[in-house]
Amino acid sequence: MNLVPVKIDGLALDITTNTPVVILSPENDERVLPIWIGHAEAWAIAMELSGVKSDRPMTHDLLKQTIEVLEAEVDRVEITELQKQTFFAVVYLNCHGETRRLDARPSDSIALALKTKCPIFVSIELFDAQPQSDQEPPPMPTDRESLRDRLKKINPEDFGKYSL
Repeated sequence: MNLVPVKIDGLALDITTNTPVVILSPENDERVLPIWIGHAEAWAIAMELSGVKSDRPMTHDLLKQTIEVLEAEVDRVEITELQKQTFFAVVYLNCHGETRRLDARPSDSIALALKTKCPIFVSIELFDAQPQSDQEPPPMPTDRESLRDRLKKINPEDFGKYSL
């Protein structure tokens, strides 16, 4: 799998579904990868991006503290694949000299990466994803203008049912 380091290019709100979208882009590249996420994860990402701290530990703060108490550290986060319109991610931990892999949602992985200041990588194939059959929706846009246009006219059925 070919991985590319990415940065968070922003957070948006899909006004059609009232669902937050995190926008990732490779460094020195105009392509973008939109990932629809939950409100709680968007809040955690937004707080970290803006430098706002909560009075009490939030879920991702608790996870970071737990990792630290166990004398481990987050090495990196990888967003690896898209299956049936669901993204998958892996969090890599260094634990007493051993590398451990944790299956995770991209939104939680991104929030944790921001909290721990570890790099985020995305499979390059996700930026170039093509539909696998005639039944699948068209590929997500990978440039800013197309993404902006798609977000304006998106149909909620394109993403299945969303719930918290």
